[in-house]
Amino acid sequence: MLKHWLGLGRKAAGRTLALGFGTGASWSPRGYAAFATEGYARNAVAHRCVRLIAEAVSATPLKTSGEDRASQAALSLINAPNPDQSGAELMDSVQSHLQVAGDSYLHLSGFEAGTPGLYALRPDRVRVMTGLKGWAEGWEYRTASGAHVFQRDRASGRSPVLHLKLFNPTDDQYGLSPMEAAARAVDVHASGGAWAKALLDNAARPSGALVMKTGSEGQGRLTPDQFDRLKSELESLYTGPDNAGRPLLLEGGLDWKPMGHSPAEMDFIQARREAAREIALAFGVPPMLLGLPGDNTYSNYREANQAFYRQTVLPLAKKTAAALNRFLAPWFGSDPKLCVDEDGLPAFTEERAARWAQISGADFLSPDEKRALLGLAPQGGLS
Repeated sequence: MLKHWLGLGRKAAGRTLALGFGTGASWSPRGYAAFATEGYARNAVAHRCVRLIAEAVSATPLKTSGEDRASQAALSLINAPNPDQSGAELMDSVQSHLQVAGDSYLHLSGFEAGTPGLYALRPDRVRVMTGLKGWAEGWEYRTASGAHVFQRDRASGRSPVLHLKLFNPTDDQYGLSPMEAAARAVDVHASGGAWAKALLDNAARPSGALVMKTGSEGQGRLTPDQFDRLKSELESLYTGPDNAGRPLLLEGGLDWKPMGHSPAEMDFIQARREAAREIALAFGVPPMLLGLPGDNTYSNYREANQAFYRQTVLPLAKKTAAALNRFLAPWFGSDPKLCVDEDGLPAFTEERAARWAQISGADFLSPDEKRALLGLAPQGGLS
């Protein structure tokens, strides 16, 4: 919130009482609760960025290149992780937590009983428990009913919790979320909207000064009592964003001289647009996909969507698949060989068709060589 000041001096204020605003800025607190509330729940741009990424990654299909029973069982677990969620719903929660908190946790339960299930844990309820060397040895999960500790089994390599995190240069145990990188832009975007709304509610009038006309009673000077009363009224009734542009009630001898910039001069709309673009940049979402005007980076929507999948969605999906392989391998006894099924992504349909046509037209390649370039199994050497 802007810190206000009153340019007041008894000698200089005999004829003029000026009201202005300083340049100090107040930023929202950091942490999961603030990011979830001020960012995801109250900012449309940040909310849409999180939804775009989470929904795109959760809709990206996974497959396994392994034909063994363990690999197929692992893939079945990913597709039907628990009685209350589908695989896409679980991945949606995992990726949403990752974007808001920088951390996401999956808990594997019921494996020994023959009823394995995967559940997402809320990041703000998890505390990483480290050993003497600083590595994670377990996780404490706190709920209203108490705390539960999940311990890693170093001997077997089994861990009941998979911790996904984004790179954090200043913390070894917890990730750094895009929401934190975008936090100041979120504040600017939200504050600009709140300020514009307050101005509109109060007739959108700018700041200014009260001037005592010469020749009026008191020879153009305020008495100490009048000065103190007017100063108190200005501080309590006409300062702060909630009172922005509130009309003044002038007494005899006082005149209003506008001093502040109008909303058009301050250009709140452009400032909010730039803040929105900065939020999109932090999350890796092309502004064109958010409907933000003035973005000429891509010639059309299709190119922007392909860039979004190439630079944001696919890296996250591949990182998640690789982490699931390492996490599930000790439990199932072999690497599930989970990977992203890029052929199932509609964003690359035209690109894939062009590649197939190019390889199919290469007469110097054998059928098996063509299949290998397309990531397909050989046909047994048939020509």
